[in-house]
Amino acid sequence: MALIVKKFGGSSVATTEKILAVAQRILSEKKSDDKIVVVVSAMGKTTDNLIALAGGIDAQPYKGDYLREMDMLLTTGEQVSIALLAMAFKRLGQPAISLTGAQVGMRTNSVHTKGRILGIKPKRVHDELNKGQVVVVAGFQGADKLGDPVTLGRGGSDTSAVALAGALKADECEIFTDVDGVYSADPRIVKNARKMKEITYSEMLEMARLGAGVMQPRSVEMGQFFNMPIHVRSTFTRELGTIIREDYTVEEKDFEIRGVAHDMKVAKISVLGVPNSPGIAHTIFQSLADANISVDMIVQSIRNIDRDINDIVFTINLTDLPEAKKVIAVASEKINAASVLVEEDMAKVSIVGAGMLGSPGFAARMFGALARADVNIDIISTSEISVSCLVRGSQVADAVNSIHDEFFPDR
Repeated sequence: MALIVKKFGGSSVATTEKILAVAQRILSEKKSDDKIVVVVSAMGKTTDNLIALAGGIDAQPYKGDYLREMDMLLTTGEQVSIALLAMAFKRLGQPAISLTGAQVGMRTNSVHTKGRILGIKPKRVHDELNKGQVVVVAGFQGADKLGDPVTLGRGGSDTSAVALAGALKADECEIFTDVDGVYSADPRIVKNARKMKEITYSEMLEMARLGAGVMQPRSVEMGQFFNMPIHVRSTFTRELGTIIREDYTVEEKDFEIRGVAHDMKVAKISVLGVPNSPGIAHTIFQSLADANISVDMIVQSIRNIDRDINDIVFTINLTDLPEAKKVIAVASEKINAASVLVEEDMAKVSIVGAGMLGSPGFAARMFGALARADVNIDIISTSEISVSCLVRGSQVADAVNSIHDEFFPDR
């Protein structure tokens, strides 16, 4: 007997025919005494359509006053999916029940549209499993202490699934998607990208943080916290995918660099001509933090040493730009900045791999690859296992392919 959590993304449940196919697949693989929990996203482009509906009321639906109502709206997408999938199981003769995030005991903070899971009390899930039900759970959502719905950010269904698997002490967590595993680069951009059999939590977390869209970063954090191996695989084939786990169990160390990630949803903000004095950076970044806007790359440089004036440059997620502009307008006036420059046609390309720890030359090879592709570097940032460069968005394909060729030559 095994307790298995399976997550299916929006493309896997985009139509009622696909929903029936998902139910049929799960039942075909289910052993008689298995207990199955299925976490699903909203159907197809449902979330985008709901956001567009909100845009019909106000062109900027993610304003602070609207955020609670946006969560109330967006959580309906997953409720449609879970109801239809539970009905599909019942049509096929399998008892099933659909439950929202709140009903499975998923407790979050109150940061609407960017919630974090604080804890899960899955008693209801255990009770229903013990009755022989397949439990179908709405991903992407939980509830705060008031009972208000809170969404977990785009891709949050992955986080729901892994966190629930950990809380249930499941034997396995499978993430089904429209790709058949984790690749060394986006296979839609790099034709010779290679599928990995395994990748560590730390490497996958860095890949996800830097733009690899196959997993949400918080879902990988949850896997690491619960030490829950995550199997990323395709909805549309029966082939094995990629296992995300603490360490390798097979020989997967041929490549010191594990992957090349890219992120197109990047905006660069330059706060120019600020006084070089204590507290200036704090004023800028505390204002952004108070607005729940995450900052990535940060560079502070001296513009005029004689006048003791600096420029502060940083990047944010493009979706946060409308709110960030307002925040920075207020902060820049407070610190008497000369001007603020915003650039949207930006992207981040990165190499990731634990193999670069303590080994020189990786950054130089990456910069050489970008030079050969005639791609200029705007900002550079590093971590222990990654190097990232900010480049023009129009040059991403050339940048990623050149870097991939450098570290993953045809063999």
